[in-house]
Amino acid sequence: MSLEPIDAETALELYLADKENELSEASLKGHKYRLGHFVRWCNEVEEIENLNTLSGRQLHRYRLWRREDGDLNKVSEKTQMDTLRVFIRWLESIDGVEQDLSEKVLSPSITPDENSRDVMLDSDSASKVLAHLEKYEYASIQHVAITLMWHTMMRVGGVHALDVDDYNPDEQYIKVRHRPETGTPIKNQGDGERMVALSDQVCELLDDWLETKRPSVTDEYGREPLLASREGRTNKTTLRAYVYRWTRPCVYSTECPHDRGLGECSAVKRNKAYQCPSSVSPHAIRRGSITHSLNSDMPDKVVSDRANVSQRVIEQHYDRRTEREKMEQRREYLDNI
Repeated sequence: MSLEPIDAETALELYLADKENELSEASLKGHKYRLGHFVRWCNEVEEIENLNTLSGRQLHRYRLWRREDGDLNKVSEKTQMDTLRVFIRWLESIDGVEQDLSEKVLSPSITPDENSRDVMLDSDSASKVLAHLEKYEYASIQHVAITLMWHTMMRVGGVHALDVDDYNPDEQYIKVRHRPETGTPIKNQGDGERMVALSDQVCELLDDWLETKRPSVTDEYGREPLLASREGRTNKTTLRAYVYRWTRPCVYSTECPHDRGLGECSAVKRNKAYQCPSSVSPHAIRRGSITHSLNSDMPDKVVSDRANVSQRVIEQHYDRRTEREKMEQRREYLDNI
């Protein structure tokens, strides 16, 4: 078979252009990020100018290099190598690499338990974070964003997509909508659209945010984002940064569980908050909120509908209750048998 010369950077550009209509925006960004490391390895480590020469042995060397370079755990390594396999298979289709080379891309096998990430914001920590925000940052955008994430179990993309008009203060609910044509797609697209009931306390917070703090702005599509700065809709990266920043224990308490002095800890800097071992991502808030709701005897079906996630996925990826906690909850129903 005659191969056509192609370098890694060009190959990635063509791959992303080809997949643009096939993958969601978030998935496309994920592929670009993960495969960007492969391009870097080709250019800076192996100095591969033509992917025609790529071999199974080199792919194995990349796997070992990426594991060390990214300090990857088993799950992250599998994600990265599985994406690379898809990319190599695509290269086979355009005569960029030898046929069947994709079969030589190895990734670790993981069990369902290993695939379920345990990191979450527990209810005690969430209460402390929210109490601190209510006292010192009341009705700030950080307070509103983290409160919505915890109380509604929404993904960060859902919170980012909200407009002022999506909030109904009279009937106390918020509507999550999929609007990709104006820059705010949501997970599960149309199937992810739903109405989420809000408590009196959350509604009071939103009312105060809208009345006293929210800047009067629109985004580039003329929509009024619920979470806004003077520049317009607050982006998802900023929302994630809020979560990392305010879930550092040294922010909402006076203690550091890692025995670090403020002068020696890099995570003290706001833009390095993610380096704190105890800070968490928005997804960890979602996982913690789902677990808290299950522990509070909210029926599985209600949690599933509210969080827009199947009961099977809740059981595998989100439910962090111990077996004893589950047993004790079941025990309460014995009297009715």
